[in-house]
Amino acid sequence: MSGVKASSAPLWRRALQQPSDVRKVLDRIRSNGLRQTRDLVHRKLQTAHPIGYSASGVVIAVGEGVEDISVGMRVACAGSQAAHHAEIVCVPRNLVVEVPEEVELDEASTVTLGAIALQGVRRAQPTLGETFIVVGLGILGQLTQQILKANGVQVIGVDLDPERIELARKNGLKHGLIDASDEMVTTAYKLSNGYGADGVIITAATSSSEVLSHSFKACRRKGRVVLVGDVGMNIDRQDIYAKELDFLISTSYGPGRYDRLYEENGMEYPLPYVRWTENRNMGAYLNLVASKQVSTRLLITEHYELEKAAKAYDALQSGDRRPLSILLDYDPTEKELVRTISVGCRKPHHSNLVRIGIIGAGGFATNTLMPIMKCMPDCYDMVNVVTRQGHNATNVARQFDIPDASTDFEAVLQNPNIDALVIATRHDLHGQMVLAALKAGKHVMVEKPLCLTEAEANEIEAHFATDGKKDTILMVGFNRRFSPMIKTIADELKDRTAPMVINYRVNAGFIPSDHWVHDKEGGGRNLGEACHFYDLFTALTGAKAASISVHAISPKTGYYRRTDNFTMSLNYSDGSIANLTYTSLGASKHPKERMTIYAEGRVIDLEDFRTLHGDGTHFSSIETKQMEKGHREEMSAFADAILKGGEWPIPLWELLQATRIALKVQEKILSGEGEVL
Repeated sequence: MSGVKASSAPLWRRALQQPSDVRKVLDRIRSNGLRQTRDLVHRKLQTAHPIGYSASGVVIAVGEGVEDISVGMRVACAGSQAAHHAEIVCVPRNLVVEVPEEVELDEASTVTLGAIALQGVRRAQPTLGETFIVVGLGILGQLTQQILKANGVQVIGVDLDPERIELARKNGLKHGLIDASDEMVTTAYKLSNGYGADGVIITAATSSSEVLSHSFKACRRKGRVVLVGDVGMNIDRQDIYAKELDFLISTSYGPGRYDRLYEENGMEYPLPYVRWTENRNMGAYLNLVASKQVSTRLLITEHYELEKAAKAYDALQSGDRRPLSILLDYDPTEKELVRTISVGCRKPHHSNLVRIGIIGAGGFATNTLMPIMKCMPDCYDMVNVVTRQGHNATNVARQFDIPDASTDFEAVLQNPNIDALVIATRHDLHGQMVLAALKAGKHVMVEKPLCLTEAEANEIEAHFATDGKKDTILMVGFNRRFSPMIKTIADELKDRTAPMVINYRVNAGFIPSDHWVHDKEGGGRNLGEACHFYDLFTALTGAKAASISVHAISPKTGYYRRTDNFTMSLNYSDGSIANLTYTSLGASKHPKERMTIYAEGRVIDLEDFRTLHGDGTHFSSIETKQMEKGHREEMSAFADAILKGGEWPIPLWELLQATRIALKVQEKILSGEGEVL
């Protein structure tokens, strides 16, 4: 419900609640201009967000490497990023558990709520015979009191709604209170021989901090209070100091929650060291339901068919008698799996347009590439967008007036009405997708990098070595070489007869080590971003790379990484030298990129693709208000190459050279090669 309410809040209220987002918008206006930023904000506001995070059903397919879950198995799943309210969901393995035979699917659909309640109990560490208070008898409180009871704990339930107290009594609660203040404190002492409650678990939702204060006062010395719900957090030191109370936060379903490596990448926490992960909590909860120690039958108060979901949400928001929880029921009839749907109107095709399929619709694709193509109606006709999650494809298709939304990459490859693909997925998919698209006869524009391995680079090269294969065009998103300022520099240097020296500094900014760009999906910042600069060096020199030298920092801790703090020097066959300093150690307010070129009595300075200054050159100074990194010119060149024929925008040998330089730099960084004095 918090997500539903937040999405309906007016823009001014969201701005007050999220001032950091306002600062981001202002920064983007300064760097990209008002119009582009306005369009971006508009698209963000128009994006529909999926809801739901707890479901059960039957497996219809499993991904590669999943061996303990099989088609036809009854499972329950969790996760706001995946277990949405939908007939078909795609969920990571660590967020799925098998449903015991004794548990019906409607009971199992509460698995996420059960795991949240169970984790709150685990944080409290109750022991047999203790006295605990549960404050707030909504769905989480109802489950919490049953789990505590199963632990042999005397439970006092507190809620402002007498009907919820009565419901809890039907599920075994012996002591129920309507008052969450002084009466709660008095009752706790009465039922514990005057000592006070051993612990309190708060599952209420209120902006008031009084709930915390009364909970602390109701505890004995050395007691513990666990916060599962969402309440005011103004803590009075006097409430906890004298008793030396422990105040604990319970994080959702348990260890692993909000850890992308665990949830998305399937990394397991070893049981001897982390006994209860979120997945194991999910399984333990369903076992409690199977053994009848926890009952959900009285807690699911209403059922709605999926088609009436809007009414279900209205019921949760209005009226005095709101349901405790609602179950959405789906049509159990097996249906054909549809992975492509029509979203918008199909336009008549014109032979002078490139019919584009978009593969991957992350931030860069939707904020940069697709707006550019939409503003080039004389070049591009975007006809299909493919993403891993169907709701994302549908959102993007609606925003950009694309007829079809899909989750089926193979179908796009076989579609004769698509001329070219723009691939903007995570980096580890680039190489294999590029090869598949080329073999299907599609032109390809792949966002950098081209690939992450030498084997993939070799396969791509071998593909074009076959006669007749160059009818398809391959382009990598090395946009900087297409920038108007780089064109000015190239024109200045085109008649040079001597080598030049290029110094390029990238103040890349810090990205935490657990970000996807550093793992196998991203390949690291050298392979994923520095390849831009290796291509730019090649574009400016027009020469083959001859030798390379690389040095990376040796960090004393794991905070900074070698792979985004290094220098490299390239010698080219024409005698030129190109030096790159790439670092995440710098200040974020400092300009990101600066290039200085020394060539035949000339010095050229470029800063952030906004200012260009030359001494001894045919130009003096050029300034622009916004960065002009060549994205529009890049997409124009790709369309021209397809529609008008002629040379590729970037020759194949240059694409491969930039890729192989990145791979060689990566090898040297990881091996620690370097001369010893």
